[in-house]
Amino acid sequence: MTESDGDGATAVVLDFLARGRTDTDRPRHKQSPLAYAVETSDFSLYELELDDDADITIGDRVTVGSDQTEGIKRVRAVEYEGLSGGAQSELEYVIEDLLEAEEKRFVDVYNEAGPITLRLHQLNLLPGIGKKLRNNILDTRKRKPFESYEDLEDRVSGLHDPKGILAERILEEIRGDDLKYRIFANAEE
Repeated sequence: MTESDGDGATAVVLDFLARGRTDTDRPRHKQSPLAYAVETSDFSLYELELDDDADITIGDRVTVGSDQTEGIKRVRAVEYEGLSGGAQSELEYVIEDLLEAEEKRFVDVYNEAGPITLRLHQLNLLPGIGKKLRNNILDTRKRKPFESYEDLEDRVSGLHDPKGILAERILEEIRGDDLKYRIFANAEE
């Protein structure tokens, strides 16, 4: 797995195109290899132009930005529609893996979510969470913070698959669905 230490953001490679894009007028033999990646903290999407001999493949963690991984010549932000079909397909699996690997970070969304406006709460942005379930989560977390997805399911009546709920919302935000509020993808800190 390729990864570098230092300044920059960590991203997971979603797809690797050894001969570059197919939707360009440039001859394929003159194109640089490309990769598509998703950043692990704010789910930004990138197209990475690579050196011909770059040792990067699908699933690798790379650093983008300053002190980026060796073999990356250029990084360009892209929208979901700008990803290759393979990258779009792989995205869901990478999100699921990240939700599993960083369980505490994502369980804390349920622990720390707060009001957005007087009428809207961050928890209501999650698919399938209405007023009743939101209030149940808020009441339950007052007694003791949630420690895992399993803890959430066990303690909150009516909450099923809390990890899947987060994955669905993250994917909605990444896809650029017309959303007024964001929790995960490119959300302002």
